[in-house]
Amino acid sequence: MAGTGLAAFSGKVWEPVLAKSRRAVVFMDEPCAEILHWCGGAELLLAAGALNIKEFSSFESGSPGQPKAVFVVSSPLRGRALEVIRDVVTQSCFQYCVVVTALSPAEPEEQAAHEQLEEKLCEWMGNMGYTAEVLWAPLLLAPVSPHLFLAPSFHYLFPFLPAWDLQALNRSRPDKKRFPGLGDVDFPSLPHELQTRIRSLVSGLHHLMEGIGVREECFSVGHLSRIIAGELANYPQAKNRRKTAQNKASLVFIDRILDVTGAIGHHGDSLVEKVLSFLPRIPGHKTDVMINMDVLTHLRIDGDNEGIIAPGCLSQPNDPAAKSLLESLLSMKHKEAVMEVRRQLVDAASREKLPIKMSMGRVTPEQLRSHVLLFKENDQAIENHCGLLQLALATVQTLKHPQCIKWDSFLAFERLILQSTGKSELPTVLNQMYPMIKSHNERGPDDFSTEELFMLLVYIYSVTGEVQKNSELDVIEGQMRKVLIQCLCDEPELSPLLQKITGCECPRELTLEKSTAAVDKIFATLWDLTKVRAHLKLFNSVHVPGSNVQQASYKPLLRQIVEEIFHPDRAEPKDIEHMSSGLTDLLKTGFSMFMKVVVLSTRLLKPLDIPELLFATDHLHPDTGI
Repeated sequence: MAGTGLAAFSGKVWEPVLAKSRRAVVFMDEPCAEILHWCGGAELLLAAGALNIKEFSSFESGSPGQPKAVFVVSSPLRGRALEVIRDVVTQSCFQYCVVVTALSPAEPEEQAAHEQLEEKLCEWMGNMGYTAEVLWAPLLLAPVSPHLFLAPSFHYLFPFLPAWDLQALNRSRPDKKRFPGLGDVDFPSLPHELQTRIRSLVSGLHHLMEGIGVREECFSVGHLSRIIAGELANYPQAKNRRKTAQNKASLVFIDRILDVTGAIGHHGDSLVEKVLSFLPRIPGHKTDVMINMDVLTHLRIDGDNEGIIAPGCLSQPNDPAAKSLLESLLSMKHKEAVMEVRRQLVDAASREKLPIKMSMGRVTPEQLRSHVLLFKENDQAIENHCGLLQLALATVQTLKHPQCIKWDSFLAFERLILQSTGKSELPTVLNQMYPMIKSHNERGPDDFSTEELFMLLVYIYSVTGEVQKNSELDVIEGQMRKVLIQCLCDEPELSPLLQKITGCECPRELTLEKSTAAVDKIFATLWDLTKVRAHLKLFNSVHVPGSNVQQASYKPLLRQIVEEIFHPDRAEPKDIEHMSSGLTDLLKTGFSMFMKVVVLSTRLLKPLDIPELLFATDHLHPDTGI
């Protein structure tokens, strides 16, 4: 039910936007555009009668013959978002403006702000008799597959670090009221802006549960997840909805920072993982890539023709066959996925009566490319199988990408890290990495770049977990800091990631002091990563030590949580906290409350009792969106 219900919900929420888009110019910000991209794309708006779709930017405006505008935004209707709306409206000749926000007006002041904005829109249009509307729609989920939904609008929501963020939270509090640990932080203690964002997320989740007719029980693993799950469990508007819901589900929130190893590692088993890592992202998107489609044309792609062909992408919401293929690729291992792409190409070519040559054995990128080129001479065949051809070319370009060799190097070193971790101290692993650190002038094509070295350090500290400092570790860390500072100073260009790390846009701005400060902050964050699972009893490690019969391995936190939930003999699910939603539970204390929570948690977390189990991470990584 969950997959079907969520997919239907994520499409239905666009109906108010579509209804208002007739004869309008639509201005949309990046997160909302990304959600629409997975729900049907611009085709939905154009089919609904939209005249044009433009970026939500102060540099855009409507034409003289376009009297109606629709703004679709994911951010609060204040600050920069309000400035952009004002700039666009004052530069245009609109007589009718509609603003659709994806963030619910959960607070009375937000509702008042919406009413005031309608008056401001009329002022900016130059006539108080013109029409202005401010609406809300829960534009929350991007349906990547029937069982994988992402929330681009909340990519900035990131869990707390044990030391860094705790210090920031305590900085504005009196000494006697400072929090000893993140477990003591509650919702009212959070910064106002973060509270607003969490309320908006909770409101969106409430309407999601309402849309699919679910009565949820909230569970959490992690500090920020505990706060969000608690807010949803006690959300006032959800009380009546839970009384009438026909279905029930356990909603498990997980702090993604508890397992950064999975996000940063190169596990090698997934074709889609490599596609997302190698191919360039669609500008402004976190979850889809650009696929070069030039080989299917007869154009000479150079000079004035360069970039004239629109790129392909993974999202194929209007092509059931390609959508089904992507779903399969997400769950298949690399070799199986490549073979499935070949099988579907051969099947499509056969149905179009193209001169396909059957071949067995290992699938090569050249072989897949030759199958794709069969469609080049047949426009109707391209139209019939456009989605498949995009996914096939994504596979070809990934398999032939020069980063494939570097991927294998990452994988080899990460496996070495897994074998060393647990058998020796962290200094041994860092000593193995130290010779790999080279400045720009010393690097060859197979050497790691500075940002790739930072990725390896994140992997090392995340998979290692909590460790004790000692003199040997201080020495090797000091040596690594010194060479990494020099590497930063020697960079001829700064990638977007290095710009974010250093706060500098170009090498000229990157002084020795700034490089030192950046590296010091990196190592402080790395040490925070070693402590993120310290409060957990069962899920305090993602490393499985080796033995005489098997190698050491990485065991994803999510897999551990699923195994714990469905463990047939587990009387009490450890580290999975149930969030009470009733006044009766809140009034209970001591052993009676503990027993009720345990019994309720155990019953709700058994697969035979609950038809659905929904997982939600409380963030997407701010840079990768993963």
